[in-house]
Amino acid sequence: MSAPSSETRTFHMIEAVAERLEGAPRQLRRRWSDEFKAQVVAEALEPGASVSGIAHRIGIHPSQLFAWRRDARAERTCPSQSSSREAAMACMSVIEIAIGEVVVRAGVDVDEAHLQRVIRAVRSA
Repeated sequence: MSAPSSETRTFHMIEAVAERLEGAPRQLRRRWSDEFKAQVVAEALEPGASVSGIAHRIGIHPSQLFAWRRDARAERTCPSQSSSREAAMACMSVIEIAIGEVVVRAGVDVDEAHLQRVIRAVRSA
């Protein structure tokens, strides 16, 4: 071991900042208009539409289009101008029904007859 030194030590901080992270996209974040999103979501909601194919065609990740579609559905069933806190909470509520090892989740606005058909199908499977 070396003996303690009475000399004053000086430290220099060096900061290195990369121009951009490796693998990060070279462009700035894109902003899509509400009209464009609505048009693409309407196309994605068509029966038989391929969300991944549509996303690839317009140059976005499929998860982005799935999120736009989810948001559009939520907006349709639960308008943002809910009249009360209770109405807003009801829009976010989900019913969970455990049948054996299967869990059926449905929004509180689901049609009762449809939910009964789903439960019957799960029980018979």
